[in-house]
Amino acid sequence: MQEYNRVSARLQAGLLFLATIALLIPSAISKADPVAGAAITQKLSVGLAVLLTVAYGLGMLFSLKTHRELFASAQHGDAGEAPWPIGLALATLAGVTLLVALVSEVFVESVQKAAESFGMTPAFVGFIVVALVGGAAEMASAFSGARKNRLDLSVGIALGSAAQIALFVAPVLLLASYFIGPTPMDLQFWPGAVVMIFLATLTASLVTNSGRSTWFVGVLVLMVYAIFAMTLYLLPPRSQ
Repeated sequence: MQEYNRVSARLQAGLLFLATIALLIPSAISKADPVAGAAITQKLSVGLAVLLTVAYGLGMLFSLKTHRELFASAQHGDAGEAPWPIGLALATLAGVTLLVALVSEVFVESVQKAAESFGMTPAFVGFIVVALVGGAAEMASAFSGARKNRLDLSVGIALGSAAQIALFVAPVLLLASYFIGPTPMDLQFWPGAVVMIFLATLTASLVTNSGRSTWFVGVLVLMVYAIFAMTLYLLPPRSQ
């Protein structure tokens, strides 16, 4: 039985649920009224991107400034482990981040081509293969933290990374696409993908609600992930 900060997990799950709502709305409008939906989806996506970015910033302010005492770690790992100096830690983080970004760019491109050569669908490659390869460094850090009984770190990496992508990276890319992209992006996705995102967010909220975890909880989460992977492999979206 391992414990972690339930408040932090709830915050990250709440941010993910907010992002899921923002993804559901454009898809719902386009299905309800295709003519009107196509006309307002672009404007709605820009507005939602701004709101998600603001929500992510306020979430950071809430957890790091105004209510940071609520997010103290539930586990402290090895008592005899000396902390790093802040300067050395920041320099190491910057160097490793740069190296991981360079390696991931080459690795993801190679794996994507290899997966397509094996007959995998673009949906499976994008949602499963590229996601696994691109997040390999984060997953390794999460596994290492869990083995050292630092489950707060593991949960923070898992949920925090997803929240960062959904509420900050994706909205920023959408806004930047109006200036540097060939065509503007929007938040309208394949409905099946949106449903899977909603179910994944719901699963994350349910399994992190207690602030405790056992190995069988991990099995249940992996089974949900395996269901998504099997579905994407056998039933890709009609339009890629």
